[in-house]
Amino acid sequence: MSKRLGDAPAPEMLDAAERMSGEEMRALQRERLAWTLRHAYANVRHYRRAFDAAGVSPADFSELPDLTKFPFTTKADLRANYPFGMFAVPREKVARIHASSGTTGKPTVVGYTQDDIATWAGLVARSIRASGGRPGMMVHVAYGYGLFTGGLGAHYGAEALGCTVIPMSGGMTERQVQLIEDFAPSIIMVTPSYMLALLDEFRRQGRDPRATSLRVGIFGAEPWTEAMRAQIEEAFGIHAVDIYGLSEVMGPGVANECVETKDGPHIWEDHFYPEIVDPETGLPVPDGEPGELVFTSLTKQAMPVIRYRTRDLTRLLPGTARPAFRRMQKITGRSDDMIILRGVNVFPSQVEEQILRVPGLAPHYQLVLTREGPLDAMTIAVEAEPGSDAGERAAAARTLSHHVKEMIGVTASVEVRDPGAIERSLGKARRVVDKRPKG
Repeated sequence: MSKRLGDAPAPEMLDAAERMSGEEMRALQRERLAWTLRHAYANVRHYRRAFDAAGVSPADFSELPDLTKFPFTTKADLRANYPFGMFAVPREKVARIHASSGTTGKPTVVGYTQDDIATWAGLVARSIRASGGRPGMMVHVAYGYGLFTGGLGAHYGAEALGCTVIPMSGGMTERQVQLIEDFAPSIIMVTPSYMLALLDEFRRQGRDPRATSLRVGIFGAEPWTEAMRAQIEEAFGIHAVDIYGLSEVMGPGVANECVETKDGPHIWEDHFYPEIVDPETGLPVPDGEPGELVFTSLTKQAMPVIRYRTRDLTRLLPGTARPAFRRMQKITGRSDDMIILRGVNVFPSQVEEQILRVPGLAPHYQLVLTREGPLDAMTIAVEAEPGSDAGERAAAARTLSHHVKEMIGVTASVEVRDPGAIERSLGKARRVVDKRPKG
């Protein structure tokens, strides 16, 4: 018998918002959007100046389409107001601060009131329940703790659902495997790339990953493909479910897949209003059309965000398992992760899909960008599966190079390296290494 869970929760397990009609949801959104615009304008100098410069005020909002009159918020705006300039409540009312890694400049800082933390915990609890989690289950949290929102976001949400939490954080991979076997959790919450590192460790120790107690993996914090979902599910005998979030909007739990359908994350629209815009023009596009995801928070007290440009590329689709909430197509790329190689747009996830098609290659890879004279070049550094010989590696390299040329439209060199040669991340994987000259 399969150990996997795939049942929808009973109707009485759903919260009030999950049972709303579409019209009820839109009425709630109008009410909450009006409050958010007033709150941001009255209490955040950046928004007051931005609204005034655009010639709009909260009084100009009455229906949902009116939101497009208001200016976008970008990561640059958050950095320009570093550290606490985007807060809408006095600093002493802020119960917790999180921040991005800041690897490309100042970190983006976010704050939460106690009510914000309770809301966040409730939404992550809703997300875990949608993934198949139930009160009393044990949850192994391998997202990093600290300023990154993943660990504490998952932790508080699991506790809010009534689960038992193992606050493992990232790293200590050998010990992670031991505790999964000894403590017997039903759920693991982790980045998909680190789950692959755990898979390597299970195999290194000679343990069967399918024999664990795990039933559900809730994966987020980085784009991942359907091919990777299939590989993880097959390797561990679990459901692999997508959780979506970003610190600037809240953290994990902005949207989540439902385990009974696994057809893209449902956005929790009672707290976050989504739009899709053309990444170049900023103009809205209809539901179903691809573009950049934009969020406006509806209930955040400490740090409301108005039309925040996420840079994530997706499209909005009708709700299925939770009809009141629209779905977003699974994120497989970000506009700021896009590589332009000799005029062709390339996303790491596209290369990942081709790697997973080639027998003998492991899903550990990096794209190394260099410049040869006036032209950019890309080398795909990818690991071989254990036990392959030189001839098999050479054949796999030729096959991958052919697939990338045929399916993506670029010519790339392929280096097949020894197992373990690609650096392992304890959090988000580093997929692109840019060695091109600056300037």
